[in-house]
Amino acid sequence: RVSLPLSQQPGSAWVQPDPLGVVLIIGPWNYPFQLLVSPLMGAIAAGNCAILKPSEHAPATSRVVAELIEATFAPEYIAVLEGSVETAQALLAQKFDHIFFTGGTRVGQIVMEAAAKHLTPVTLELGGKSPCIVDGATDLRVAARRIIWGKFVNAGQTCVAPDYLLVQEEVKPALLEHLQATLREFFGDAPQQSPDLARIVNQQQFDRLVALLEGGAGDVITGGQHDRSDRFIAPTVIDNASWDAPVMKEEIFGPLLPVLTYRRIEEAIAQINARPKPLALYLFTTDAALQDKVLSATSSGSVCLNDVFLQVAVWDLPFGGVGQSGIGAYHGKASFDTFSHQKSVLKKPLWLDLGWRYAPYTEKFRLLLPLSKLGFLKKVIGLS
Repeated sequence: RVSLPLSQQPGSAWVQPDPLGVVLIIGPWNYPFQLLVSPLMGAIAAGNCAILKPSEHAPATSRVVAELIEATFAPEYIAVLEGSVETAQALLAQKFDHIFFTGGTRVGQIVMEAAAKHLTPVTLELGGKSPCIVDGATDLRVAARRIIWGKFVNAGQTCVAPDYLLVQEEVKPALLEHLQATLREFFGDAPQQSPDLARIVNQQQFDRLVALLEGGAGDVITGGQHDRSDRFIAPTVIDNASWDAPVMKEEIFGPLLPVLTYRRIEEAIAQINARPKPLALYLFTTDAALQDKVLSATSSGSVCLNDVFLQVAVWDLPFGGVGQSGIGAYHGKASFDTFSHQKSVLKKPLWLDLGWRYAPYTEKFRLLLPLSKLGFLKKVIGLS
């Protein structure tokens, strides 16, 4: 409910969420179940029908999702269309009431262009190069463990993974030692044999990542091994990375971690702000003033202080990007809002019908004119 001004009394007003209608949800390949079913939860909660398009690059999961949906919902309410790019193109040519897309920026532009032809609103969950700042005022061992975990889970194929490190110059040598020690602790001296490391999703992505690695990325201080037959790339830390290197020109989306340095935090902020707004930003420091400075001087979809990744798991925090990293947000109540139209409603009774708003107006305006003069108002309230 919302309040009414005196001029609108008697009456009542409220905001009533309405379902948007039929929504299209296009899922990615990196978390092919969660990133399809999670937005579906919000769509169902808000009362919509939905068509799901799983990623063709995760065919086994696509089939499981299709079987589960077909066994659970009548197809006129929730349906799954499996298929390749042609299927997605055919769907995008249709008129929907909302499109929810998770994936890369390039395909996100295609989705938005197709939606614009029908004036269909979109939610775009994209990505970008999420920076991780490491200040000297932190526990470097803990920072290294959390960074290694967040970067190399799912072989780095995570939209909110730390894409690169911005490390205060004085503490870089110590941090690099902790990063190397943590990699050995987590995955051993033969990481390809570790049961805890994922593989690259397909040969195309593997070749793209190897090209970044071999394209003058910097000095590989640990990792770098790769095996195309196994689609394996070892967790790799790259020192002395250059802002102009290919690995710094696009979202990595793989197990490569470039390390750059800064002397003053203003330099780091300037480098971040010179690039498209990231989906996430990470900062390791115990300096509260520095935390406030970075929060106020940068723009990103989300921020996590002294950890990585975990802001996504707080269901009451809206999750989404800003600028090129996305449009709109979801999770928790934000999912319900994303798939709802907030309809404004005003309700008036019939028993009081004042005639001041109806024509003819000439005589009424003549009578009301004195009310607009301050002198008359003073007399009314007893000031003169």
